[in-house]
Amino acid sequence: MKTVLITGCSSGFGLETARHFLAQGWQVVATMRTPSEDLLPRSERLRVLALDVTDAASIRDCVVSAGPIDVLVNNAGIGLLGALEGIPMAQVREIFEANTFGTMALTQAVLPQFRERRAGVVINVTSSVTLKALPLLAVYTASKAAVNAFTEVLALELAPFGIRTRLVLPGRAPSTRFGENARSRMQGSIPEAYADLAGGVFAGWTQSTEEVTQAQDVAAAIWRAATDADCPMRLAAGADAEALLPTA
Repeated sequence: MKTVLITGCSSGFGLETARHFLAQGWQVVATMRTPSEDLLPRSERLRVLALDVTDAASIRDCVVSAGPIDVLVNNAGIGLLGALEGIPMAQVREIFEANTFGTMALTQAVLPQFRERRAGVVINVTSSVTLKALPLLAVYTASKAAVNAFTEVLALELAPFGIRTRLVLPGRAPSTRFGENARSRMQGSIPEAYADLAGGVFAGWTQSTEEVTQAQDVAAAIWRAATDADCPMRLAAGADAEALLPTA
C-alpha cells in the first residue's frame, strides 16, 4: 500500500486531495499547521500531523513521524493581493518563505529516502497565474513561478535516481478559502494611486462568467501526477487553467 504526504490539508485543495487518496485506498499523511482530526473521515490509513513548512524543526519532526512515503505533495501556501508599491518587503519575504522556500525545504528533507530507494514522486502545486500575468499578484506569481522553475530543474537532477517531479497548476478557485485568506493580508497593500485599477480587477472577478477551478479538479490532477508516469511535467487543474495550458 502506497503512502502520500500532503501539505496544507486544513482546507481547499489539500483537504480534497487527502480525501481523494484515502478513497483510492492509499495511506495518507495529512499535514496542517494546526492539526484537526475532524476534517477527514476516520481511517486506519490516515495520520494527521502538524507541519509548518517555514520552520526547520517542524519539517524535521514531521518527516521523522511520517516515516517512509512514496509521494510528496507540496500544496501548502499563502496568497497575497496588492500592488507591489504598497507591499512591505517583510510581507514579500513571508510569501516566499511559505510558497517557495518551504516547498524547497520539505522536498530537500524527503529526497534522501527517495534517492536511497530509487523511487518517489514530488508534486508541487503552483498556479495558472504563472501562465498569464494578472494585476495585483506580482509577489504571489513570482513565488509560484520560482517553484515552477526549480521543479523542472529538479526533474533533471532526480531522473537518474528514478524519482519523478511534476507540477499541478490550478486556476481560480473562488469556492476555496484561498482568496479570503489572501484578502486578509491586503491592509495597506493598495495605495490610493492604484484604487481605480484594483476596483476594476475586483469588479471583473465578481462579474466573471468564465469557468473556474474546483478543489476536485486539483485532486484529480494530483492523482494523475502521482500515478501516471507518462503524464506531462505540467498539469493544468480546472477548465480555466486548461484553457491556458491546452497541451496538459
